[in-house]
Amino acid sequence: MKKSWPNIFLFISFLISTSLNVMCQPSAKFQVIDDLGNKVTFNSVPLRVIALAPNLTEMIYELEVEDYLVGNTLYCNYPSAAKEITKVGDMLTFDYEKIISLKPDLLFITVEGNTKATYDKFTELGLKIFVSNPRNFEGIKKTFLDMGNIFKMEKATEEKVVEWTSIVDNIKKEGKKYPAETIMFLIEVNPIMLAGSNTFLNEYIELCGMKNIAENSTLNYPIYSREEILKRDPDFIAYPTGDKKDIKYIIEIYPEWKELKAVKNNQVLFLDWDLFSRPGPRFAQALKEMFIRLHPEEISRVGRSMK
Repeated sequence: MKKSWPNIFLFISFLISTSLNVMCQPSAKFQVIDDLGNKVTFNSVPLRVIALAPNLTEMIYELEVEDYLVGNTLYCNYPSAAKEITKVGDMLTFDYEKIISLKPDLLFITVEGNTKATYDKFTELGLKIFVSNPRNFEGIKKTFLDMGNIFKMEKATEEKVVEWTSIVDNIKKEGKKYPAETIMFLIEVNPIMLAGSNTFLNEYIELCGMKNIAENSTLNYPIYSREEILKRDPDFIAYPTGDKKDIKYIIEIYPEWKELKAVKNNQVLFLDWDLFSRPGPRFAQALKEMFIRLHPEEISRVGRSMK
């Protein structure tokens, strides 16, 4: 049978033309509500974004949309590729001219990490802002799912959230098998700043089946006296730090703390600051590490079942 090449070429040209028309058509508008309750409207997926907190940068990489990331902060160091992104500030102070020069379609900012003055300045400049405020695991999931909606990656985010939730639920179940021993989650040594109950850090404690000695504080990060710590005498101390510190560092400052149960029983946990201090996609990983550090006898079983 003789082929009609002109007709075939016409058909192929029609397909290409149709595909290009579909690709070039603007996406329908959509809205995503941020953690301030603002309805942020998008005409299309933002292709140039700036993340003004390390946890937000990590979420963007977790979603594998880092090609859209044109700016972040000096503290955005994970994954390592994030260090190479253009730096626009340190979370509290920013180079607004540089930010404007990057022509962002969207700025991701946080309530706890950034300031209201920063938010007001960006608003004044007419920049589109999406605010997140993850104060617990549910908040972390919401921020990640919001990003999935913004980047039209809903399925990928939902699958990740299911994976994280499985790990968290399993650890919560295992944590209930242990007596609720007390723990001090130390943020700063001098002054003595602890994680209060209204922080995502407290959720590490609760999910591991522990009791926070600062759980009754009305402050997110209350300050305690050295005498009060002696009085509360925690069974464990957790101290996320970016430096290579050990118990000698703490005892040099507060020599009387050598009488604490946590110190006498060698139950002081020095944790990775970046891993534990960021309400982001590594929350389940950090929780798993803390549970194993608190209950090392679980390492073989937990290591296998909670990947």
